[in-house]
Amino acid sequence: MKKLDSMQALYVDQLRDLRSAEAQLVDALPKAAKGAASPDLKAAIQEHLGVTREQLARVDALLEGLAEGRRRATCKGMAGLIKEANETLEADGDPQVRDAGLIAAAQRIEHYEIAGYGCAAAYAELLGDQAAATELRVSLKEEREADTVLNVLAQKVVNPAAAEGEAEPAEEDEAEDEGGKPPNARGRRSARQAKRRGRADARVE
Repeated sequence: MKKLDSMQALYVDQLRDLRSAEAQLVDALPKAAKGAASPDLKAAIQEHLGVTREQLARVDALLEGLAEGRRRATCKGMAGLIKEANETLEADGDPQVRDAGLIAAAQRIEHYEIAGYGCAAAYAELLGDQAAATELRVSLKEEREADTVLNVLAQKVVNPAAAEGEAEPAEEDEAEDEGGKPPNARGRRSARQAKRRGRADARVE
């Protein structure tokens, strides 16, 4: 059982948790990049893998400076988030829809890390270790930037592609016209698309 009898102990505990979280992500992100269908999403994940390696090295250095480098902990929160992300990656279905789900899982991870780095930086500053607080805020800034990249990618690329990729219902009982399509199929599809756009406009307003 862990012992938290001082702010210093809590600070070190948070650093160990962050260290474990980043180490798990270094192992998990290559699988996520491989499973992404969108080239833009794949590139974003691969880029963040490099950032994550730097963040892991940063936390390792802080723990070494506190003579806590050899002691390890397991971040159960990150383990659970990665498990959920893997379930999305392994799901059957449309690759574009799966990408949208993967971004949702990745943003949950980013928000978890934002909270972790924010707390650790505040503790370091409270304890008078301004240098450590500065280092931790570098990682905090990187996590916020990664979340913004994912948000823009979802809104501008992945989510619209997933919505446009929705399968149209079969019209097997209707005769085909000379173009090989059921009569009025194009009109019905346009009506459905207009209806979806109307719902999107309503949400924006």
